[in-house]
Amino acid sequence: MKTNFNDILKKIDLIKPIQYSKNRNFIDGSVSKLSPYISRGVISTRYVYDKLMKKGYDFLKIEKFIQELCWRDYWQLIWNKNGTQINEDLKSKQKNVSNYSLPNSINNASTGILSIDNAINTLYETGYMHNHLRMYVASISCNIAQCHWKNPAKWMYYHLLDADWGSNALSWQWVSGSNSNRKYYANQDNINKYCYTKQKKTFLDVDYSKFESMEIPDILIKTVDLQLKTILPKNLNLNLNLNLPTLIYNFYNLDPLWRQNEKYNRIFLLEPSVFEKYPVSKKSIDFAIDISKNIDNIQLYVGSFAQLVEHYNLDKVIFKQHPLNRNYKGIEDQRDWMFFSDDIKSFFNYWKKCKKELAN
Repeated sequence: MKTNFNDILKKIDLIKPIQYSKNRNFIDGSVSKLSPYISRGVISTRYVYDKLMKKGYDFLKIEKFIQELCWRDYWQLIWNKNGTQINEDLKSKQKNVSNYSLPNSINNASTGILSIDNAINTLYETGYMHNHLRMYVASISCNIAQCHWKNPAKWMYYHLLDADWGSNALSWQWVSGSNSNRKYYANQDNINKYCYTKQKKTFLDVDYSKFESMEIPDILIKTVDLQLKTILPKNLNLNLNLNLPTLIYNFYNLDPLWRQNEKYNRIFLLEPSVFEKYPVSKKSIDFAIDISKNIDNIQLYVGSFAQLVEHYNLDKVIFKQHPLNRNYKGIEDQRDWMFFSDDIKSFFNYWKKCKKELAN
């Protein structure tokens, strides 16, 4: 995964938004693979949108791609509004929950469904999983194996390079029915279509009418309770100019263009308490650290915000808004939204307003 900012900008130029609307659900579809950079705050959804529109695309011809960018902002707005409430069933209690673990065969990539097992192994190796495969895995875990969504969602978040707890948790809740009107199911025919396989006689090789009454398949009965932990780097002494204000970057904001033309102390803050609650893999931490190297003179600090401010007697502190930053104190810069709205009861109501503003 490329981490140089110029290489990331080149990836934006390679987006094929018209093709995306036609083939995004196929495993070889024209997906952008920009989500790790958006999740780490290197680029914003709005930045991507503006770049596309400057190329002269007709809004209506790339509407589906723009809508997907808005889905991402929509999840962020829900996280902003509800905070830690997204860690529990948001709209309704998840039905038919038998356990709060992860199927062992999901963890070991041994479900017997080739596309699923291959996708899990790819996730472990690269930190990437196609969005359609994420939905398949979530559906098997929550709706077939009857696991509560939260711990399986934490497992996936842990391994994803585009780890974004808001998008991840709320998407899992959407699949499980706790953040939607019904559970999401996909049978083997659906998987065969989008993954170009021809498997038969799997536990998903059934008609959709059978899912609601299906017993947990034997391959999914055994579960595992994972002890996910984040390995953070050692803390080093910072070399700060206390006459300058300080910009605080973090796991969700590594924007190299943020206030780039002014002089600041620039600190990449990794708070252990955040990663204890929302653990990520070493691969994910290393990716973020490599990304941070796009920011001139940035220094790494491992510890709490309060410890940082007290230890270095920081006076003027500036940071970007994020729901995990609520313990920060100082000047808060707003994020660059596609469309900001407090009316987020449903995505399509939000999208209707967003589209009206963007298309004009």
